[in-house]
Amino acid sequence: MMTETVVTVDQSQAAPASNAPHQTQAKPDNSLNWIKFNVKYFQSIPGILKLVQLAFGIICMACASPALLGGTHWFLFVVVTSFIATVLWSFVYLLGIREVLNLPINWILTELLNTGIATFLYLIAFIVQLASWSNIIGSYARSSNIAAGVFGVFNFLAYSAGTYFL
Repeated sequence: MMTETVVTVDQSQAAPASNAPHQTQAKPDNSLNWIKFNVKYFQSIPGILKLVQLAFGIICMACASPALLGGTHWFLFVVVTSFIATVLWSFVYLLGIREVLNLPINWILTELLNTGIATFLYLIAFIVQLASWSNIIGSYARSSNIAAGVFGVFNFLAYSAGTYFL
């Protein structure tokens, strides 16, 4: 599990040591000064796994749509729901929203539950997708839907690793 690091900066220690009178300058009001892009998160293992999950999610959506069978409806529901949740978590880390919002939320536990549930749903979804299309013969959409199921297996493994490394 990743540990959380809290950094406290003391501005009184960072002031210049000169004895010159201190002038204050008026700063322009910038309502978006809290936005700090945390690109380094995507160089860590959980960040790379989030990018892999997003890439596999796009491939799954492209291969499985349009949904022609009931199993594919379930598969696409799981893929799209997990994709949206992963996009939201990616923006939470990219923009540093966890550090800005002072809410009584255990962010790591919330993400662990989200990723664990997505992992379990992907397990069910790729089995349903592959079982639905394995006995269909002669359909033009069979190969792309089986490919979607195989990429669902890969995304299941990516979400499993994401749950483990969280």
